[in-house]
Amino acid sequence: MNIELLAPLVLLALVDSTSFGTLLIPLWLMSVPDHPRPGRIVLFLCTVAAFYLLLGIALLLGASMLLDTLRETGNSQPIRIAQLVLGVGFMALGVRMAPWTKAGKERRVARRAEKLARTGPGLLMRMRMHATDASAPVGAVIVFALTAAAIEAASMIPYLAAIGFLTASELSLLGRSVVLFGYCLLMITPALLLLAVRLSLHGYVSPILAKLEASLSRHSNEAIAWGMSLVGLYMVVDSLHALAWT
Repeated sequence: MNIELLAPLVLLALVDSTSFGTLLIPLWLMSVPDHPRPGRIVLFLCTVAAFYLLLGIALLLGASMLLDTLRETGNSQPIRIAQLVLGVGFMALGVRMAPWTKAGKERRVARRAEKLARTGPGLLMRMRMHATDASAPVGAVIVFALTAAAIEAASMIPYLAAIGFLTASELSLLGRSVVLFGYCLLMITPALLLLAVRLSLHGYVSPILAKLEASLSRHSNEAIAWGMSLVGLYMVVDSLHALAWT
């Protein structure tokens, strides 16, 4: 696997590692007043990673069949044109996904506060409270993880872009699956590292983790937006370069 494939995949995995399911919810679970339950947090993260691995393999199978059909025609232009369109789409979504001005950010915060006051805690917040209850069964953590991953899957644009890169690569289906396994592992690595720090330093890092969670809650959309814009730019440049040589 060359650097041209590895670099965007690492970038996408790191963007995905800051998502709601891979980092924010684990931070919630780590920030409980009492000693966190590491087994449940690891179970949550492994469930999320397994969900995305199985989903990715299914997407790779379907996309590979379509790609093989197009390659049999001997014409790669439709693939590159589709890549160009997707790249432009990612850039446009990145620009529109999060407000870039201070006034826009303040309006978004006000809308969220108004919605919370009107409807109360959402589904994930209620499931979080149940999953952190010491008397709750372990199955509650698995259901929580699967629910969070399923809700978030449709909006995981970086993950879908990674599937696109793997599909277009020269790797075999087994090779793509192995790389996807590493991708999913990298997605949960930051949360696992923070958990290790939390367990090692106990209460000393609790205020820091709380501030990190609050900061990520405010700025996660901006990070994803930047990641999408950069990946979109990469896809556009790569597709235009390929089309110029066909």
